[in-house]
Amino acid sequence: MEDRRREARHRVYYGGVLTFNARCSTLACVVRNFNNRGAKVEFDGTALLPDRIDVTIERRGLSRLARLVWRDHAAAGLAFVDEQDSDVIPLEWARVLRERERANRKLKSRVEQLLSER
Repeated sequence: MEDRRREARHRVYYGGVLTFNARCSTLACVVRNFNNRGAKVEFDGTALLPDRIDVTIERRGLSRLARLVWRDHAAAGLAFVDEQDSDVIPLEWARVLRERERANRKLKSRVEQLLSER
């Protein structure tokens, strides 16, 4: 099989999470090779994967949108999507936003409580 990658991938053994279905479905995976453009992931079972997937690699502090390039029964090749080409925010940003919205609600509640004690 001819390797058509622009950059060589480095062999790694990282734990990862694939998120899809409007971030309602997750699938644990092992990242087997990796570079700035994509990764090969392996997973248990034969899960159906959509064309676009959020990939989180905790050890690298990475959360990126990727497109499915190829797949077989327990592995898939992913190409990372440039964030300028996507209208979906990265999963890590969504988590930070949710956390800050929660903190904002607590602060508003506390301000209302202080104002009502006057």
